[in-house]
Amino acid sequence: MESFVIKTPCSSANIGPGFDVIGLALSVYLELHVTIDRSKGGASGHPLNCRLTYEGQGRGSDDISLDPQSNLITRVALYVLRCHDQRAFPPETHVHIKNPIPLGRGLGSSGAAVVAGVLLGKEAGGLHHLDLDRLFDYCLMIERHPDNVGAALFGGFVGTYLMPLRPEDLARTEIPLSEVLPSPAGGVDTGEKPPTPPRGIGHHIRFRWAEEIKAVAIIPDFVVPTHEARAVLPDKYARQDVTFNLQRIALLPVALGQSPPNPELIHLAMQDKIHQPYRQVLIPGLTEVVESISPKSQPGFLGVCLSGAGPTILALATSHFEEIASRIIDTLRQHNENNELACEWKVLEPAEGSHVVR
Repeated sequence: MESFVIKTPCSSANIGPGFDVIGLALSVYLELHVTIDRSKGGASGHPLNCRLTYEGQGRGSDDISLDPQSNLITRVALYVLRCHDQRAFPPETHVHIKNPIPLGRGLGSSGAAVVAGVLLGKEAGGLHHLDLDRLFDYCLMIERHPDNVGAALFGGFVGTYLMPLRPEDLARTEIPLSEVLPSPAGGVDTGEKPPTPPRGIGHHIRFRWAEEIKAVAIIPDFVVPTHEARAVLPDKYARQDVTFNLQRIALLPVALGQSPPNPELIHLAMQDKIHQPYRQVLIPGLTEVVESISPKSQPGFLGVCLSGAGPTILALATSHFEEIASRIIDTLRQHNENNELACEWKVLEPAEGSHVVR
């Protein structure tokens, strides 16, 4: 009996001005506890030879399927397997998912699922020749925004970028999962081998992170779907707003890598005019949070931003974490109906990247 655990961190994308570019892996881990009995030949009694069990966030909801043909993690793993001429999981595969990452809250739950699924495909298929850079290509065939999956795969504080593709690769830059699996993914399993990723779709660079800096995640109790958060963004931006963000994104990696941290520089570098002002309509109180707290008014505070598409708000700080969280929660509640809004908060640190424990 073979057994292993895949651990993939959650992540916060954008970090102020770094829209679709910068990601930060954080210390809450999605875990897949996997057992495989390779001694048994032929098919098992479970669909695609895989039994799924689940515990954690969203358990029992319609968002979590225990059908390997529908679950995002196993669908991604099957894409990797079928690119290598393996149509199903090895016999008697059991995947137990432990997920503490809140769903739809801007902490990279879907990005973590994609990364974990790619690693599951590699391990179940015995595809040990696939290194992290090549696994990144597979991730980007499913999830086209590299900031979350880059942080979840490689860990730490990273900048990510996509490479221009050759004309012959443009037709296969993204693989809808309906090409891999039948309904409910939306297509028909033809039995054909799906297109493999072009090499070098995306790349990353690891930035320094001052060890004094912690991330205070304030997690409101409502969901903001990513597609809705993108729908409120404009098609065009004023030149001065683009310049504003370019100036700050040039400062941000340097500012967050300096020890001791410079609070005023970090506060300046985390400002944004590309996505946060437009998402205020989905997250009442966001603008007031960003504008009402500063290093001068709050000891230990460095800067604040929306985490991914939200509604989670990420405050960077060196101390006074509870005070900072309380101030932000109070501000959010003042802009919500009846001044009531359930929130939890966590103090998190940069996390190591995805890895397998045997």
